[in-house]
Amino acid sequence: MSITNEEFSLLRALIQRKFGINLSDQKKSLLVGRLQKLLRHLGYASFREYYEALVNDKGEEKLSQLVDRISTNHTYFNRENAHFDFFAQTALPEVANRLRQANEQDLRIWCAGCSTGEEAYMLLMLLLEYFGEEYRRWNCGILATDISSKVLEIAERGIYPEDKITMLPETLKRKYLQPTGDGQYAFQERLRKDATFRRFNLMNERFPFKKPFHVIFCRNVMIYFDAPTRTALIEKFHQVMKPGGYLFIGHSETLGRQQNLFKYVMPAVYQKEHV
Repeated sequence: MSITNEEFSLLRALIQRKFGINLSDQKKSLLVGRLQKLLRHLGYASFREYYEALVNDKGEEKLSQLVDRISTNHTYFNRENAHFDFFAQTALPEVANRLRQANEQDLRIWCAGCSTGEEAYMLLMLLLEYFGEEYRRWNCGILATDISSKVLEIAERGIYPEDKITMLPETLKRKYLQPTGDGQYAFQERLRKDATFRRFNLMNERFPFKKPFHVIFCRNVMIYFDAPTRTALIEKFHQVMKPGGYLFIGHSETLGRQQNLFKYVMPAVYQKEHV
């Protein structure tokens, strides 16, 4: 099934408006490749017919199917591990000590664009390693969100093939994962119950969180956005973050030199200025 220039322009504008994903002209064949099987399965005769169905989709089920097909969800445990080292050795102790001094024990962490859950479970393991027996006295689970229902289902199961966990330190693997007997590994229930996985669109005008976050991971998500979309998202992250909180982005991403909301800490790590 082929796509006309007009059909591609319509779909591209819809995808950017709904999901923030900016498709270049070079991505036309990629879009066709990822969608043509779906169109045939759903019985659409053309991309124009499919576009009209998306525009009139009141329940957003078709839009959810669309983003499942077009989003890229390549990830693995301990990816860009310098971030996890900095989180465990610097950011987490600093934030936890600030909270202790204020006699608070509510530590809020958000994985925005969590994909299949590897990042969220990695952070949970590091929280358990840092707090030890003290962990249960803290309210410090992980909120992990993504726009794709398909990847969230995988994340909630917490079961991964062996090739996904090769970069995981052996000590963490032995301590928190159990072999399932079929070449896969499952996270213990104590980790799974402390991760809250929810579908959430970062293009929402407002982020309806009751309390601000101390740490936000949003890595390798903004590479798909254009500059105005990135700027708007950074502003929203700033609004829902505690002063002194840390923002982690992907190593191929940058906040840019013009912004003054966050100070640069190290490659792809920024901190909201203290008041």
